[in-house]
Amino acid sequence: MVSMKDVVAEGMNGGRGGGNGARGEVIAGPTPQLCMDFANTLAWRGSATAESLHNIKELIDWAASTGCLTTRQAAAALAWARKSPAPAGLMLAQALGLREALYATFARLARGGEPSRDAIAQLNRALDEAPARRVLAAERSRIGWRIERDLTSVAELLAPVLWSAADVLAGRQTARLRLCANPKCLWLFVDDSKSGTRRWCSMQACGNRAKAHSHYLRKKSE
Repeated sequence: MVSMKDVVAEGMNGGRGGGNGARGEVIAGPTPQLCMDFANTLAWRGSATAESLHNIKELIDWAASTGCLTTRQAAAALAWARKSPAPAGLMLAQALGLREALYATFARLARGGEPSRDAIAQLNRALDEAPARRVLAAERSRIGWRIERDLTSVAELLAPVLWSAADVLAGRQTARLRLCANPKCLWLFVDDSKSGTRRWCSMQACGNRAKAHSHYLRKKSE
């Protein structure tokens, strides 16, 4: 079986030793919303759910689109997944399990509860497997984390998601965690409004639907 480490090294170094693979690549620091976006890859949790991550390619594409992986890392990860379908399938299953654990934890906090000790222990185990944020580096006029990882585990593939979740849980933003007020949606978000009274995942989606429905009910009662 081809290891992810071999594929990543080949993709980053052009098949030769040394080069960028030895130093790692620079990725941006995660935003608080990143872990919410990952939890929200399963949509419409209060009705007919809509899955975004049907296969390992969609997981890798999502990770690349959100900055969890560089372009080269994503290409190497996809090449490994095609050569190693069984481990890749297991990685997808573990990623979805992590997603559900994160959603359950944040939803519980958004409803005024406390995260379970088991959930925190699960997150700590994943963080222990994830690469540490130790080195800052400047690249192309921006500063990011220089990390080395072989992407052989979910914790390495989705390291920025784990960092994001830990930063939210250890910070002051837990009081701003929200579930969309649309009972069919239930997307997670961080309420960054000044008043702290945001109700919808977005006004363009659920907010406008709610306004349109209220308008319909008012007209109907006239």
